[in-house]
Amino acid sequence: MNSTERWLSVEEIAAHLGVSKETVYRWLELKKIPANRVGRLWKFKASEVDKWVKKGGAKSASEEVEQSKNKKTESEQ
Repeated sequence: MNSTERWLSVEEIAAHLGVSKETVYRWLELKKIPANRVGRLWKFKASEVDKWVKKGGAKSASEEVEQSKNKKTESEQ
């Protein structure tokens, strides 16, 4: 990892990955995406997130997000 790599916001990492901010927040809730909390803000290093994606983290996290959405929908019925 480049020591001068800047920290990215939720909006920036969502754009980097081509997903919505809501998806990033769901991954954060599931403690899946590599992130650091700075005060109230979440910050990301693109290189860490890219490694996570390449290891299949985004795929497994997306599956868990879908499962949690389905459980929520079922409980509302």
